Amino acid sequence: MKPEEPAPHARSAPTARIWDLAESLEMPVPPDVVYAAVADVRRMKEWSPEVIWTWRRGRRFTGFNRRGGWVWFTGCRIVIADPGREFAFDVTGFGLPIARWGYRMAPTAEGTLVTEYWHDHRRHGWRRRIAETLGLLCTGTPAALRAERNRDGMRVTLGRLRAAVGNAGQDGEQST
Repeated sequence: MKPEEPAPHARSAPTARIWDLAESLEMPVPPDVVYAAVADVRRMKEWSPEVIWTWRRGRRFTGFNRRGGWVWFTGCRIVIADPGREFAFDVTGFGLPIARWGYRMAPTAEGTLVTEYWHDHRRHGWRRRIAETLGLLCTGTPAALRAERNRDGMRVTLGRLRAAVGNAGQDGEQST
């Protein structure tokens, strides 16, 4: 290694904790088609690289997730359900606030600009430390690296969502 190069671990370490993320991708269908897909949380496993199953009960659902050898579940509550515009849910782990995940849809000349966003709710006090520790134990990802993993996952999710709704738009119906 050359002296002017940082150590490999220094290149990948975040410089500051990231609390909020957003990624966007244009999709070739109207906003209501995208909304119908993301609001059907049972379909989340089709595009998320971590979700393997969901169980919905009214405005609440449980998400079962996997990354590598790690498997965990989260409690989720739908907090925004505005058809064609926005769908969002708050995530908890063992009753502790973890994050808000959501999708915003904006019409474009070619279809819909979809923005997936994430807000980390593990910000303050003793509950933050417990939630971060449980997150590490359950997912294998330290809190400081979660945003980086989520950004990668959002890009995969949006690409898969585009493929799913794009095919549905061409076929005139949604696949299940």
